[in-house]
Amino acid sequence: MTSIRLLTADEARAAIPELCDVLADCVAGGASVGFMQPYTAEDAEPYWQGVAESVEAGVNLLAVAVIDGRILGTVQVGFATMPNQPHRGDLKKLLVHRSARGHGLARLLMEAIEKEAARHGKHLLVLDTATGSDAEAIYSRFGWERAGVIPEYAMWPDGGYCSTTLFYKRLAV
Repeated sequence: MTSIRLLTADEARAAIPELCDVLADCVAGGASVGFMQPYTAEDAEPYWQGVAESVEAGVNLLAVAVIDGRILGTVQVGFATMPNQPHRGDLKKLLVHRSARGHGLARLLMEAIEKEAARHGKHLLVLDTATGSDAEAIYSRFGWERAGVIPEYAMWPDGGYCSTTLFYKRLAV
């Protein structure tokens, strides 16, 4: 049984071990999501503690995909904090554990977080993803528009530069 849930700050704190496992698995699998290999679940704890704090502060939404009681996917939207950007959010860290890929979790997570962002008054979302990655291929299928590519924007987790592709999506509010 699969469910998609938005987590409160307390729920996010309680879920940190499972969230750490998902993030560490994705980095081990080569996902360019800001961290370098080797990267363990323990290494991920400070990151997820910060996410829980941002959820508590009301500047971040955190959704998870749960299968049979286990978190196997996650995505976030961060709210732009500058006064001239109250309409915009940043999609962050769409992560699906490698053991759960191919079951539509990414689509379910994206649908849920986009709906929740719109409910919070956001009508424009933006994201960046590693050019040439598996992740890049899915955003177009989910209705996101490609805005361009920045060369050598980041690094792959095992080293070497990677470009990033920028995407945006207008939401109905």
